[in-house]
Amino acid sequence: MSLPTQTTLENLVTLCKRRGIIFPSSDIYGGYAGFFDYGPLGVEIKNNVKQAWWRDFVHRREDIVGLDSSIIMHPRIWKASGHVDGFSDPMVDCKESKYRYRADQLFMAPVSLRHPETGEDLGVVAYACVLEDQLDTLPKRASAIKKALDKKSYKVDEALLAQTREYTEATEEERSLVWGPDATKGGTLTEPREFKLMFETHVGALRDESAVAYLRPETAQGIFANYKNVLDTSRVKVPFGIAQIGKAFRNEITPRNFVFRCREFEQMEIEYFIAPDADWKQLHREWIDYCINWYVSIGLPRDMIGEDVHPDEKLAHYAKACTDLTFLFPHGKQELEGIAVRGNFDLTQHQEHSKKNLEYFDEATKERYLPHVIEPSFGLDRAVLALLTAAYTVDEVPNDKGQPEERVLMRFHPRIAPYKVAIFPLVKNKPELVEKARGIYDQLLSRWNVFWDVAGAIGRRYRRQDEIGTPYCVTVDFDTIEKDNCVTVRDRDTTQQERVPVAELEAYLSAKLGF
Repeated sequence: MSLPTQTTLENLVTLCKRRGIIFPSSDIYGGYAGFFDYGPLGVEIKNNVKQAWWRDFVHRREDIVGLDSSIIMHPRIWKASGHVDGFSDPMVDCKESKYRYRADQLFMAPVSLRHPETGEDLGVVAYACVLEDQLDTLPKRASAIKKALDKKSYKVDEALLAQTREYTEATEEERSLVWGPDATKGGTLTEPREFKLMFETHVGALRDESAVAYLRPETAQGIFANYKNVLDTSRVKVPFGIAQIGKAFRNEITPRNFVFRCREFEQMEIEYFIAPDADWKQLHREWIDYCINWYVSIGLPRDMIGEDVHPDEKLAHYAKACTDLTFLFPHGKQELEGIAVRGNFDLTQHQEHSKKNLEYFDEATKERYLPHVIEPSFGLDRAVLALLTAAYTVDEVPNDKGQPEERVLMRFHPRIAPYKVAIFPLVKNKPELVEKARGIYDQLLSRWNVFWDVAGAIGRRYRRQDEIGTPYCVTVDFDTIEKDNCVTVRDRDTTQQERVPVAELEAYLSAKLGF
């Protein structure tokens, strides 16, 4: 599936700023790279996603309980988990442009030239290097390199150009021929070096090594550190899971693509503990399907969700398997969620470093063991971006004069829409209409988040609600007062209108919304 041409990252960013969904953080100071603030509508969307996730993964399952651990934890936790020594990304600098990149997000391809008439083969004269979400620009980049080398009459070997590799795999000789994404010559990219991703802080009055602490780079370790507490207090039995929603922080080298890759972000994670001899392959598959179905239930099209199975050589040393659920974002098909089979590495590490016994006693088998783990790890901000992408629509509807008019609408699922219903009196200068509409607003407000609007022509009010994704608009007109005590209910997606008795309105909307 391909996205409509209007669904660009630029259009989404513009809409989010204009309608109060997402703002650049510290906007009046020029923004702050990698940080974003959710506005009045954005925080509603974000909270709706969190509430839907918590209801479907915690409240509706008997085998999962919740947790909310602290952002700053004992630094020994991060030593045990391996983050202090090994949580880093490979970084490179461009000596010409002064830009900085993650080396594992740079892909290079050989530019091999042959003269179409003389047959002269120059071989590989350079390596074109682009970011991972710009691989489709490689032919254009190769053409620019050919022009810069004054070899315009030569043809690029397209078959070789399709053989891409990560920049981290380049030899010293190859690096001298690599043209960085923003460079005008080869050899400007430095050798990759490790860049630590954890934000460091200090706890207490002293600022020495004994006071060093970290903002958590993931929520998972808070779950592992509390595993024993939950086990002892919640009467859970393997298999069971612990779920958590919370902020995490990573000092990303190159935050980009709006809220897709940020330095402060929110995770929704589950650590699902299973017996060592459990059929982890089947359980892993069940979790993959369960997560896909959940995304579909909140409005993501199934054909925009894919699966990327990590090959064995790309797995973390402790992992048995990992499958990423991908989504077709405006910047390409990228990871939406990771579902990993982590073994018992984390509990083993924490048992060793804390000197506390974390073994589980299985009453059925009379055995003691450290459970293994399946980890579905959701990125909340990425889920919001995916929902914005899927919902963004441009179509044409008749205006007040019957002429076709372009409109932007957000086709949010009712569970995700920031407002479920908007209430309008047809005009604002008739007290009897306003009073009737206000009574309906107050009634529906006790059940859903509803919007009140009296400003402007009714058509403009409809357009405003379309653009923020409100599923239904209810209009109180003169017939409501003088004739039938019915209101006009307008559907966002079809624009069709239906007269509904006021006495039946709440039940009607409940059936339409699905809750």
